[in-house]
Amino acid sequence: MKGFKIATVSMFCCSCVFAQQQDTVKNIMQVLDSVTLHSYIYLNAPKPLPASQGTYLFSGKKTEVINLLQIPADVTSKTGRQVFAKIPGIFVYDMDGTGNQVNIAARGLDPHRGWEFNIRKDGIITNSDMYGYPASHYSMPFESIERIELVRGTGSLQYGAQFGGMLNYISKQGDSSRAFSFESINTAGSFNLLSSYNAIGGKINKFRYYAYIQKKSRDGYRDNEHTTSEAEGIVLSYDFNKNFSVRAEWARSTYLYRIPGPLTDSMFYADPKQATRSRNYFSPDIHIPSVTINWQLGSKTKLQFTSSAVLGARSSVQFDKPTNIRDSINTTTLQYNNRQVDIDRFNSYTNELRLLQQYVLGKQTSQLSAGVQYMNNDLHRTQLGKGSTGSDYDLTLVAPGWGRDVHLKTTNIALFAENKFQLMRNLSVNLGARIEMGQTDMSGTITYYPGNAIPVSIKHHFPLLGVNFSYKAPGNMELYGGWSQSYHPMLFKDLIPASLYEKVDPAIKDAKGYNAEFGLRGNWKFLRWDVTGFLLQYKNRFGTLAETDNEGAFYTYRTNIGNSLTSGAEIFLQADWILHKAIGLSVFTSTAFTHARYTSGNVKAGNVNSNINGNKVESSPDFITRNGATIRYKILSYSVLYSYTGATFADALNTVAPLKTTGAVGLVPAYGIVDMNVSVRFSKSIELKANINNVTNKQYFTKRPTFYPGPGVWSSDGRNVSVTLMLRM
Repeated sequence: MKGFKIATVSMFCCSCVFAQQQDTVKNIMQVLDSVTLHSYIYLNAPKPLPASQGTYLFSGKKTEVINLLQIPADVTSKTGRQVFAKIPGIFVYDMDGTGNQVNIAARGLDPHRGWEFNIRKDGIITNSDMYGYPASHYSMPFESIERIELVRGTGSLQYGAQFGGMLNYISKQGDSSRAFSFESINTAGSFNLLSSYNAIGGKINKFRYYAYIQKKSRDGYRDNEHTTSEAEGIVLSYDFNKNFSVRAEWARSTYLYRIPGPLTDSMFYADPKQATRSRNYFSPDIHIPSVTINWQLGSKTKLQFTSSAVLGARSSVQFDKPTNIRDSINTTTLQYNNRQVDIDRFNSYTNELRLLQQYVLGKQTSQLSAGVQYMNNDLHRTQLGKGSTGSDYDLTLVAPGWGRDVHLKTTNIALFAENKFQLMRNLSVNLGARIEMGQTDMSGTITYYPGNAIPVSIKHHFPLLGVNFSYKAPGNMELYGGWSQSYHPMLFKDLIPASLYEKVDPAIKDAKGYNAEFGLRGNWKFLRWDVTGFLLQYKNRFGTLAETDNEGAFYTYRTNIGNSLTSGAEIFLQADWILHKAIGLSVFTSTAFTHARYTSGNVKAGNVNSNINGNKVESSPDFITRNGATIRYKILSYSVLYSYTGATFADALNTVAPLKTTGAVGLVPAYGIVDMNVSVRFSKSIELKANINNVTNKQYFTKRPTFYPGPGVWSSDGRNVSVTLMLRM
């Protein structure tokens, strides 16, 4: 382990053991097959994925691994700026309640539920419908996650075509050195936060298991805000022999979020905790079953087959009106007005067969990763139902029928192959291709839309190419880079007109473009770094235009509005020192400069179209930086984190002055947040953590959404505290 000066071996402990104990370490490792190495040098620094892992090739790509077992973060609340603190350029969108879901993006992309990423759990796709609504409504407890693997967009040919890349959550496996182990993580905090996560796991001969259950409730920072959530999961694996194993997994997550409603700017600055709604609710209930077969066909051949599904629904009942329309008692009926009921039902199935083959070319060993992926999705969207006048969570319709009742069915097959040519011992080049072939068919009824405008059929035929390289330079350094094509299919919201006065372009196209990057990563003595420059082209972006028909009647037209280009630099630096015997100090900066601009395009501005060439892309800050320090002394660890996010615009017109009536457009001001974390590890079985989030009680918001959870200002959390007790036996 070149570059590491102090190491320990422990399942749960970071005690100081000096270098002369390394012989003992080797002996222990021969007995246990679950071993974690800890070090003060490069403390909790993200590291790249290996050149190959399983049936994937990661050589020459921008990759990062976050170890959730070690980072100083509020894991229970999934505080994104802390979890992804050391990943440069991650934009975190606080949307619908702390701890419910993670909404992130990078390189100027849209952070809504992470839908620009191919999001996986243990390699299993969790995006609800990759072609209809690729948001990830599945929300696993982070207490169940061991590490997070992030691969940027240049690696997309092997797993998907997403601009953002792949985000893979790797679950805990349980203690493989014994038949039974138990873990309990319990958290209490501000706003009546109570969370309990309990898990069991172990290994009996060739059989291994891990199962967990979590329950959580929290009132929220704002008035009328409340969340109750629960999650369960079980993983069973059996090694028939050293070359063949089967893994079966099932996971579920659900939560009920009482939505406090959007604010105008004047309301936010008067009291960011106030609410405009008390009868609005949102609840996803998602199941992820899967089976994975791993087969080592020979010393140089690996085969993997995965069959998985995303099943469940996202449901909401809301008084869905702009901020300036109060949800009050109707003077005629002496009751509240009827709410709107929307239910999306997901039926997404994926089968994937992957092969990794090593072979000798010249004097070097090269590798080929190839496979086929088949998807069959049916998204059934029922919306605009007439709901009750009550105040509780009630999806009952008081009148039969839906304003929109449509199916979006997609079948898609993708063939992919990527070859790593090992040209020299320290130089490799990857060439890859992916071919997407599929069709999406929309059928059903929209009450306000002509029946002959539906059904709609869209074909997806995309050949995608990519190239990467890796050069291992002397002194623990690596030069890497690549270029890869990506595309983003038209989503349900791009195909369904919002009203009678909106039309959809019958020739609307999928968005497409590419990612390119060049980086240098490595370490020298006490310093570790990863510096990357990138380009991201996004063509055929979706939006609306103002049009008139032959009779002069005005309507809005959903179509491809233009192209954008994002360039920038991502910088990660970390320095670690041993100050005096058992005292370790670590400091880091994780900073990104992003220049996301429209290179062409027009959008609707009132009843006319305005040119947006040169305008900033929405929700893309020019500057994001997170800087922190951690000091450890024996069993005590203290960390502080400062996060700064630059200002952004809510619309492509780059409107500065906020819309006074709703707050739906306008500048989103820059903000800086300070967080603190303290942990005390009493023994290998007991650890206590305390988090103080937003120490200075900064009042801020991160985005002005254009659709769910409602156009306007959404206050982010002020100062809050949580305490976590972890027991492992």
